[in-house]
Amino acid sequence: MRAQFILSEIGIGLRRNLSMTVSVILVTFISLTFVGAAGLLQLQVSKLKDDWYGKVEVSAFLCPTGSAKAQCAAGEASEEQIADIEALLDSPELAPQIEQVYFETKAEAYASFQEYFAGMEWAEMIREEDLQASFRIKLVDAENYQVVSDVLSGRPGIESVEDQRKIFDTLFLVLNRASVMTVGLAALMLLAAVLLITTTIRLSALSRRRETGIMRLVGASNLFIQLPFMLEGAIAATIGALASVAGLWLGVRYLITDWLAQEVVWVPLVQESDVLALAPLLLGVAVLLAAISSLVTLNRYMKV
Repeated sequence: MRAQFILSEIGIGLRRNLSMTVSVILVTFISLTFVGAAGLLQLQVSKLKDDWYGKVEVSAFLCPTGSAKAQCAAGEASEEQIADIEALLDSPELAPQIEQVYFETKAEAYASFQEYFAGMEWAEMIREEDLQASFRIKLVDAENYQVVSDVLSGRPGIESVEDQRKIFDTLFLVLNRASVMTVGLAALMLLAAVLLITTTIRLSALSRRRETGIMRLVGASNLFIQLPFMLEGAIAATIGALASVAGLWLGVRYLITDWLAQEVVWVPLVQESDVLALAPLLLGVAVLLAAISSLVTLNRYMKV
């Protein structure tokens, strides 16, 4: 009987403040979509770091013909200079830092270049002579790049030493800043959701002052009187959270899994399972918003 009464009161409240309830659902949906997008973006950054940082290499590019660098004054790197570099990489100073060394000739660099950029007209204009031979060095710890760079830089036959992490770090910096911006927008939308839930509960309480007054007179407990109002906010917020989860799942399914993953096959991307893993967090945030809003509103506007 009590459960039936509470459910009927919830239904009355939702119908009386239908427009506000819909607004709460929409604002909660948008704000939690931002929260979920920020979470997925961080998961994506983590996936890329785990995959790419395990593959990054230090590239020691050998002197080509016509280089302006002082160490390349003698022209293209000679066989003797290449042998000296190999000996240096095997030295006690560098060997403990290095996991694997691969020497890529001009012909191999050209073949890789043509394979990677196959079908692009501008790539057909590149000749084998335009590329450089290089040592591809995989480190035991990618953080020790500077040690290897300091030893190799300026050596005769080596034009430059490049750390592939620099390329990735720029990308990760952009993604992390985008994530921070998304979290900021989500925080503003969550604040708007709290204010809307608060207003909705207050209007619902004010519109039913007569009913709550009668309930006080017959000795109803505070929890029994307040529970319908609390559940109204919780239901609206939960619907918004579920809509957010559904929107994120559809977005990942059709934009990433069915489209982007087919075009960018070499990058690990977030999946629908990642959205489902975030779902409990989004639902928890929705319930927390409703709980905070309900407690603040009922304590202030509904003295029972």
